[in-house]
Amino acid sequence: MKLRPVPFTQVTFEDTFWAPRQKTNREVTLHQQFEQITGTGRLNNILRAGGKMEGGFEGYRFNDSDVYKWLEGAAYSLATHPDPKLEAAVNESIEAFEAAQEADGYLNSYFTVEHPEQKWQNLSMNHELYCAGHLFEAAVAHYEATGSRRLLDIAVKNADHIASIFGPGKRLGYCGHPEIELALFRLARATGDDKYRELAQFFIDARGSRPSPFEAELRDPNAPRNIVDWAGLWFKRGEYDGGYTQDHLPVREQSEVVGHAVRALYLFSGMADLYDWTKDETLLTALHRLWDNLTKKRMYVTGGVGPSASNEGFTRDYDLPNETAYAETCAAIALILWAHRMWLIEGKSEYADVMELALYNGFLSGISLDGTKYFYENPLASSGTHHRQEWFGCACCPPNIARLLASLGSYAYAVSGDEVWVALYIAGSVQVEIGGRKVVLRQETEYPWNGRVKLSVQCDGPAELGLHLRIPAWSCNAESLRAGGWHVSDGYATMRRVWSNSDSVEVDFGMTPEPVYANPLVRADTGRVAFRMGPIVYCAEQVDNGPGLPFVKVEPKVEARRGEVLGGVHLLDVDGVVVPPSAWEGKLYSPEVPPQTPKRLTLVPYCLWDNREPGEMEVWLPRR
Repeated sequence: MKLRPVPFTQVTFEDTFWAPRQKTNREVTLHQQFEQITGTGRLNNILRAGGKMEGGFEGYRFNDSDVYKWLEGAAYSLATHPDPKLEAAVNESIEAFEAAQEADGYLNSYFTVEHPEQKWQNLSMNHELYCAGHLFEAAVAHYEATGSRRLLDIAVKNADHIASIFGPGKRLGYCGHPEIELALFRLARATGDDKYRELAQFFIDARGSRPSPFEAELRDPNAPRNIVDWAGLWFKRGEYDGGYTQDHLPVREQSEVVGHAVRALYLFSGMADLYDWTKDETLLTALHRLWDNLTKKRMYVTGGVGPSASNEGFTRDYDLPNETAYAETCAAIALILWAHRMWLIEGKSEYADVMELALYNGFLSGISLDGTKYFYENPLASSGTHHRQEWFGCACCPPNIARLLASLGSYAYAVSGDEVWVALYIAGSVQVEIGGRKVVLRQETEYPWNGRVKLSVQCDGPAELGLHLRIPAWSCNAESLRAGGWHVSDGYATMRRVWSNSDSVEVDFGMTPEPVYANPLVRADTGRVAFRMGPIVYCAEQVDNGPGLPFVKVEPKVEARRGEVLGGVHLLDVDGVVVPPSAWEGKLYSPEVPPQTPKRLTLVPYCLWDNREPGEMEVWLPRR
């Protein structure tokens, strides 16, 4: 990769936006999630597989993955903030994994408990390889946090078992839910063993094979009922399609993001890792096509992706409905993972722009301010019936949120040689090594509420280094940055010099609230306007504005102010007019618009909606 990420253990956040969310994550969310994991039988399943408890399997067959994701987040948290209670829960889980792992390395509680005769029979829907991938990620996180190989040895044994079955000259197969690919690259980096990269390459290169191994599974009359029920997502007009699982074409031939959103973006993340290892330009060319298709035709203004509930994913270009938007929280996380990898590979600011957009909006909306309730789906409009829940039967999103929040620092900075690259503006500090010398870079900023950033260098002697500061896509202050001595090019403000201890520089990205308009091909947003300030997308809630948001029409003029709700965030005010809902009572149509009255609306950050009284919500408001 062009850039090397700075580990989150070398990054400290001291701001008023992200630092409190991370504190809540480690003090509340991770503990609440372990209670859910134990209370809903997820850990019991693993105990049953190890002979430590009697009874049948509970819940979805992929429930092991929720335990792995939670443990990964807990390991990240323990790496920076020791917590005896959390550490005990982690060790309790690892003991269960040790007992459940079979002699040959196989580890999946559903098949061990319920159907040992069906192992590896239905890769299209059974999530065995998916669960293994999350085991690998948890194991690497735990090893890096603690230095203990206890969980890593379990993962290695499991990966070796999988490698004995799949690969060149062995069985052709790959997972219906991509994830193991990117996880194998993480395992390879942790162990130094390239056979895991080679297995990941096999899974990626084999996808889209014809005949597809999935087709035979789906046509099998003895396939489990859930396979048959889902088969319609793979077959169109009676012929195998494969788009739902990104099995429609070999990866290098794909040009549109299709199918299940999380599966697609996890696959693209694995492809990016494969490119980094092989430097195969055909992979990068395909990734560029897919990136352009997603970000220019299939992504919500919030960074949410995947409009359709029927396939939890994509439909067609510009199909971005608001109230029925699926925009799964896990899909926003997958986009962040992919965007971060693309940023590291090429250093282009556009990738960090999308990463930031998804972080502040499509991802963060997935969890409540108190850290105990979650959105699975993230619509851009609501009639007042959509609310966060404490848990889900399919609980992939909550632990996914926890692991990203705990490791967020690793997305903020990168280095290349003696240069530091800043992707995210968050008050705090980062420690890097330049020319064998430790250098601390401190950020002072009120971001995301204004665009002023002060950076100071702390070092024990003169240090020559280059700073690359991402100029956010919404900023229009490039000329003032040039006037301040910065070299502005390719989305970055760059300065290279010899720095002495306590030297500092300041930038101002000129953050102001502004309207946003959609491409006319996005028919759901015709005649509508949204509002943002910096990286934050805003919405109107009934609790601030009263009922009847669909009856309001607004001007594109907007003002910002510090508020007294939701922790004192900045609010936006917009002027408009409203036709009182009572004026339409008893009428379906009218030859003229009823009289309008002025109305001033208050907008709040989209990521914070549904944290107060329930009610209507709109991101895209009708224009006057």
